[in-house]
Amino acid sequence: MSLSSPSRRRIYLMRHGSVSYFDQAGNPVLPETVSLTASGRAQATAAGRVFADAGVRFDRVIVSGLPRTVQTAEHVLAETGQQIAIDAWPALEEIRGGRLSQIPDHGLRDAFMGVFEGMVAEEQRFLGGESVGELMDRVHPAMDRLRADPDWDTALLVLHGGVNCAILSLALTGQRLFLGALAQTPACINALDVGADPRDWVVRFMNFAPPIPLQDDTRSTTMEQLYAQYLKSR
Repeated sequence: MSLSSPSRRRIYLMRHGSVSYFDQAGNPVLPETVSLTASGRAQATAAGRVFADAGVRFDRVIVSGLPRTVQTAEHVLAETGQQIAIDAWPALEEIRGGRLSQIPDHGLRDAFMGVFEGMVAEEQRFLGGESVGELMDRVHPAMDRLRADPDWDTALLVLHGGVNCAILSLALTGQRLFLGALAQTPACINALDVGADPRDWVVRFMNFAPPIPLQDDTRSTTMEQLYAQYLKSR
């Protein structure tokens, strides 16, 4: 008796390209407003070339709606040549921070990095704002919504480092857990296959960054870099 192979669909999960969260004077700017830098545009274009060279065609393209995800998706699609609508799902916006000025000095490091270290408790808050549990409360149902839609085979999701950690953690563990140390380089690509069963996730690869596939240019994380930048203006 032969066993049929499971029927799975493919999700290409990207993080947006590089942005700057600080102005020229070193002061923080609203994360909701930042746009891709020149490096970010080049990273997104490089990712698009990978898809184009492989002949990948997307049935759905979903972003969070924040400018950095929309712009990244646009650069990818410019390379693939696809004319396809980009859907904005606000439930997939990045974990939301609070007011940096209200965080005491002794709590700064944990406020910046606590969400992205090890297995993170649900009550851990990002920059004094949203908690990891609150992030999962909106990200997990959004993924259920996507999987319940039968009208796609290959989807591109362009999202954020924290949101991607929530999705990858679910895929890797099948549980409501948050693994914060899953690095997400700007404009990186992850590949996930999903089946009909809610537990049917296959993680094909993670954090592939086309311009620097060996990622030998740095040993620091995005949040470590942002923390160092913020301390200069504190």
